Amino acid sequence: MSKKENKPYRIESISELRRVLGLPKPLHPLIMVSNSMERMIDLSLMPNPHIKSFYKISYLKNITGQLKYGQRYYDFEEGGMIFISPNQLIKTDDSTTDHSGYTLFFHPDFLLGTSFATKIQQYGFFSYDVNEALHLSEREKTSVISVFKMIEEELLLPIDDFSQDIVVNQIELLLNYCNRYYKRQFTTRKSVNSSILQTLETYLDDYLNNKNSFNNGIPTVQSLADHVNLTPRYLSDMLRTLTSRNPQQLIHDKLIERAKELLSTSDLSVSEIAYKMGFEYTQSFSRLFKSKTNQSPLEFRKSFN
Repeated sequence: MSKKENKPYRIESISELRRVLGLPKPLHPLIMVSNSMERMIDLSLMPNPHIKSFYKISYLKNITGQLKYGQRYYDFEEGGMIFISPNQLIKTDDSTTDHSGYTLFFHPDFLLGTSFATKIQQYGFFSYDVNEALHLSEREKTSVISVFKMIEEELLLPIDDFSQDIVVNQIELLLNYCNRYYKRQFTTRKSVNSSILQTLETYLDDYLNNKNSFNNGIPTVQSLADHVNLTPRYLSDMLRTLTSRNPQQLIHDKLIERAKELLSTSDLSVSEIAYKMGFEYTQSFSRLFKSKTNQSPLEFRKSFN
């Protein structure tokens, strides 16, 4: 009989989080900053695994242990930023881990009534995996930590009519910095990312040339991301920076290349080509082909011949 996996413990509020960590009641019920570079916090008290009902943004100075986010383990040797959205499963092995740094926790309700409640969904790095952490330069670290400190100082003040707007603006500033730094990271890792792009193109070429592949349908963004061990969102953001195309466009471009080859070198009908390429419906294939070439498959074949 297999061992039953522990059911994740759900932490619903900032107050409950502080209670679990043995900390006093929060200054604000919906938001807190943890400064573990100055005050030691015993993270071994956290239930393992657990789910939080709020956002978590962390700058971690040194991480030598392991953090499991989803189904894989990753090691950190340098400091960086991680972003976790509400209701994500977190499993830690922190017996030897140094979590020195700053962490901002805030409940989605803290953003209610502000335009940022919707805008925060635009920051794709909340969907990134732990191995896709943001690694900061010294100057970038200084900027990020300064915003954590501003939020921390604001939360020490009595709550008034301006508190929410000020802190929400500070959270937005922090995330905009991180957005900028991720763009920089994609650029500075261009050689590595180019290698990933080449791997994807080879994968697609092999897939398209394997007559048995299309029994599983056309390639998906998830299958591409899985092939290079990245999340779909990180892969998409990386490719847009590198090529101005997203993974779906990369797949479509490869499909059109293959379709043109079959239309120009074989006597297969359009329906047979569509089926051969994994399309369930001929109309879907024809619609995609025309959207990319401004010609129907038959028009292309006729013009080519």
